[in-house]
Amino acid sequence: MNGVHDMGGMHGMGPIAPEPAEPVFHERWEARVFALNRAVGVLGKWNIDAGRHSRERIPPADYLRMSYYEKWLAGLIMLLKESGLVTDAELESGQPAPGTAKTAQPLTPEQVARLITARGGYERPVNEPPRFAIGQAVRAKKINPTGHTRLPRYARGCVGTIDRVHGAHVFPDSNAHFHSESPQHLYSVRFPARELWGKAAPRDAVYIDLWEDYLEPA
Repeated sequence: MNGVHDMGGMHGMGPIAPEPAEPVFHERWEARVFALNRAVGVLGKWNIDAGRHSRERIPPADYLRMSYYEKWLAGLIMLLKESGLVTDAELESGQPAPGTAKTAQPLTPEQVARLITARGGYERPVNEPPRFAIGQAVRAKKINPTGHTRLPRYARGCVGTIDRVHGAHVFPDSNAHFHSESPQHLYSVRFPARELWGKAAPRDAVYIDLWEDYLEPA
């Protein structure tokens, strides 16, 4: 979707200032937010793309003022409410409503250790061959979706070259809305930086992984 979260190449946001020796978490509450997201995710009520889309739907003024893990917390609260797992009253009190049944048993320490180290796989089999070949010139489509997409605005309408053809992967635009996984081929596309950001950009190349539906022959 077009929103304030899609900030790549956006003017007026100031320079990026990496923090030397940045810690994993700056505050204890950030670690708790991360743990809450992983623990509730085990229930399987949503997927990684729906999680991303929840943060995209944070109101722009709130999104700009929030820190990274504040966005994670806001997105989690949104998903908990939309999935019917909590109510506003329960969030306010911090306690379950009287008589509420437990959705699942708490994770054990052993399960937590496996959960933290395990990574989900998103590659899927498809019968169709890739539509594009390595070295082929392609253009990122000019789309303005109202839902989730992984095609950044700064790349739309720009011409690049297929650098690598990956296997088929879950299509995030569908998966975020629980329609289907709709797997399709994923490509690494090489764009000249000046194609993306104009003549003032350095003479570098930028590689972006893009799904098949985002591309058309140049």
